[in-house]
Amino acid sequence: MNPRFALIVEDEPDLATIYSEALKAGGFETEIVYDGAVALQRLKEVNPMVVVLDLNLPHIAGTDILAQIRADERLAKTQVVIATADAAMAEMLGESADLVLLKPVSFMQLRMMAERLAFSVEGN
Repeated sequence: MNPRFALIVEDEPDLATIYSEALKAGGFETEIVYDGAVALQRLKEVNPMVVVLDLNLPHIAGTDILAQIRADERLAKTQVVIATADAAMAEMLGESADLVLLKPVSFMQLRMMAERLAFSVEGN
């Protein structure tokens, strides 16, 4: 698996595709998951460099997924990007996430984010 692997957890297919294409343009291999429960299962199986995480997901909320990522020592270096339209929630979770994007998010913003995250992780 490409070390520049990003897991996209977003239940809106069009947004997930946009995130995926932007991250691919930034040099990432991507996988899309549309359900919170499936995301938790995949996070037991893979160790992504980046997780793009929607907060409002079916079955398990993004906030619970974020807590699981932060509690898992194996995922300690995983960069978590919260993508949400809820500004208050974004502010509240800002310290737990590596980056918070307020929707709507442009393709160019995502591509620049991907390059920035890859540089920050690889630069360490």
